[in-house]
Amino acid sequence: MISGSIVALVTPMHDGGAVDWECLTKLVDFHLEQGTHAIVAVGTTGESATLTVPEHLKVIKHVVQQVKGRIPVLAGTGANSTAEALILTKEAKDAGADACLLVTPYYNKPTQEGLFQHFKTIAEQIDIPQILYNVPGRTAVDMLPETVKRLSELPNIIGIKEATGDISRAKAIIEQCGSEFLVLSGDDATAVELMLAGGKGNISVTANVVPAKVAELCNLAIEGKTDDAIALNNSLMPLHKALFWESNPIPVKWALVEMKLIDKGIRLPLTPLSEQFRAPLVDILQEQGLL
Repeated sequence: MISGSIVALVTPMHDGGAVDWECLTKLVDFHLEQGTHAIVAVGTTGESATLTVPEHLKVIKHVVQQVKGRIPVLAGTGANSTAEALILTKEAKDAGADACLLVTPYYNKPTQEGLFQHFKTIAEQIDIPQILYNVPGRTAVDMLPETVKRLSELPNIIGIKEATGDISRAKAIIEQCGSEFLVLSGDDATAVELMLAGGKGNISVTANVVPAKVAELCNLAIEGKTDDAIALNNSLMPLHKALFWESNPIPVKWALVEMKLIDKGIRLPLTPLSEQFRAPLVDILQEQGLL
């Protein structure tokens, strides 16, 4: 089962923007050593919007080959064109991904029926487990629980990354879709609440920086150890918040730069973390014992 701490892995780049393949290998090994439960390759945090299609597919294949089946690898294969999402999903399956993560089509603002038909088409044509991804703050479209319920009835749509941060929304999906349907948080600040309410894990930005702690946090929450989970989450809350001071993945990549885990590269139109946030972020990393 795909559950627990699922890192939304950054795509490391050299200063100038070229993918740093050697560093990507080291990051995957870092997560395996630190107890991360699964990896998302080329999600939002992995700069899926600015990688070329060949790069996108090469990153997925690289991560799959490095992991070697030790933990699940989820491939980000969503697009605002159904035809493009079909191609990416098929190629990810061929590369050996364990599942695909498909964001709602952004910019063109489909109706709920359009969302249903989009995901239904991909599910029926590509035989790989698929996880929906709802993040209206970035896509300008919100997939409602009723639509998720319809899609959950398709055999290979196995769950959703619900990134609204709205716990009542997540509870409605859990209630309507049943316990076998994976409801995963896509919002670090509220992930504990979602897991304590029956969610199965967290697709996490923070896990890039403190993978062992986020893995422990998910274990505690899923096991229902409420007090311990809340206490650990409270200690991480300054980091959760800091990693969204600017658009993701700007702050998390800069945190990893400060930790000397990656180079400074990031793709335009994203830019490195603004100067006024750098010293405060370093303070938080020091408080977490990371520097």
